[in-house]
Amino acid sequence: MLMLITVPLAGELKFYPLNETFRITFGAPTFFFFLLLLKRKTVLAGGLLTALSVVLFRIMLDYIMLDHFQFAASAHTHYPTFFFYFTYALLFFVFKVSRMNYSAIVIGLIGLIIEIAADIVELTTQYIVLHTTIHVDSLSDMAVIAFAHSFIVLSFFNMMTIYESQSRERQIRKQNEHMLMLITSLYEETVHLKKTLHNTEAITKASYDLYRVLNQQEKDHSVLNQTLSKKALRIAGDIHEVKKDNQRIFAGLSKTISNESFQNYMKAEELIELIVRINKKYADSLHKQITFFSSVNGEHFSYHVYTILSIINNLVANAVEAIKDEGRIVLSVHRQAEHVEFHVQDNGPGVPLKYEKAIFEPGFTSKYDQFGNPSTGIGLSYVKDIVQELEGTIKATQEDSGMTFIIQIPLRNLIQKG
Repeated sequence: MLMLITVPLAGELKFYPLNETFRITFGAPTFFFFLLLLKRKTVLAGGLLTALSVVLFRIMLDYIMLDHFQFAASAHTHYPTFFFYFTYALLFFVFKVSRMNYSAIVIGLIGLIIEIAADIVELTTQYIVLHTTIHVDSLSDMAVIAFAHSFIVLSFFNMMTIYESQSRERQIRKQNEHMLMLITSLYEETVHLKKTLHNTEAITKASYDLYRVLNQQEKDHSVLNQTLSKKALRIAGDIHEVKKDNQRIFAGLSKTISNESFQNYMKAEELIELIVRINKKYADSLHKQITFFSSVNGEHFSYHVYTILSIINNLVANAVEAIKDEGRIVLSVHRQAEHVEFHVQDNGPGVPLKYEKAIFEPGFTSKYDQFGNPSTGIGLSYVKDIVQELEGTIKATQEDSGMTFIIQIPLRNLIQKG
């Protein structure tokens, strides 16, 4: 519909280089541009309807502008234009012009050939019907104009294609960031599950040891002792089943994470930019005005994505939640010999001094939702567990301007082995 309206209007921006009836307009490049946007199956139908709309539009203009309008005379004058647009669309269809199959230069050359051929068909029709004259010397002008049309349109089309590619790239990057966060969440769950596996293994062993003690304690094997020992054995068996189920889940999660097509290691700068982008969106979703500052100091390797995200993103997200309405968060990375040091600083309210030593304990929280319900309080304890598992250290300091978390991790535990 847009093509049917735009092409006739663009066709009225015209001049007559060859004779009194053959016009050069902006209708041809506009038509070429729209054909490049259409799907191949709709090119012929679109070309036919456009050709009709151009002729009818020019007849309507004659009706408005001329004092003595005659429909037959007006149609007789303008209908050769129909053959230009229909020939253009037909040749476009025959050449199978597609931005996917040809390079930009080839499309431009095909557009040049198509327009010249369509011009010749229109001129021939005018010569037969209207007995117009054609000067051979002016045909070169027609070729130059067709050349300009094709490559001007191609320039605009390429600009639009580049814009679409950039939009698609932004969308893909957004999807990748979302998938990275999902995988990071899975990674966090595998860490918790791994810890649970260790716990269940210890409980299984303790239950079985209790069974052996109860089974051997009494010489007479009293009924009570036999009953207790059987219960202890059953408990050990049940816990062992839980452990096996957890192992299967852990194996599945680990395989899912390792089989993902996303890169497992990223440059420090890219990781920090990713964390900032994610948390800017998080702050916006909470309707908070938070300014983020970030810096990467020193020479860095590529670091394990999910490890860094699960640690640093937890801290930055906590800072976003802690800040009331407006504030700032400063994220920095420093290379210190064989260690990497991360700083996460915010100007939120912090925590009371009496709770400062308890912030890494499981269950501790200073955050409550709008209904007064506390958060789970496992974020910082999880971060501490991960950091300690990586042979690193984490500490929190509170100043007048808010909280600062400092994490130091050996370089060897963050970079790709080998």
